[in-house]
Amino acid sequence: MAYDHQLADRVRTYLAQFPKLKIEEKKMFGGLAFMIDGKMCINVTDDNLMCRFDPQMTEELSTRPGFGPMIMKGIEYKGYCYVEPEGFRNQTDFEFWINLCLDFNSRAKSSKKK
Repeated sequence: MAYDHQLADRVRTYLAQFPKLKIEEKKMFGGLAFMIDGKMCINVTDDNLMCRFDPQMTEELSTRPGFGPMIMKGIEYKGYCYVEPEGFRNQTDFEFWINLCLDFNSRAKSSKKK
């Protein structure tokens, strides 16, 4: 599994400032997922962030630098995107994406356990 360990540390460090969050790290989507309250919130895949957000924001977010749709097996996943490093290189942009995911997490549905 290939993911940028420094980027994962950056996400981990940022999330640590929210001690009330129940955070679990799990290998998934070919990277390292940060699960918040049992729901996939953000993932580090290669050197990209994979973000989960309110699908109604897709059009607005698609104009941000580094944004790319999440497509797996030919299907675009609504409410998920990849963000390339240019989109989160500076701290303000990095925090934007993480906070976007955290804000949506309370409304996101948990996937069913198999």
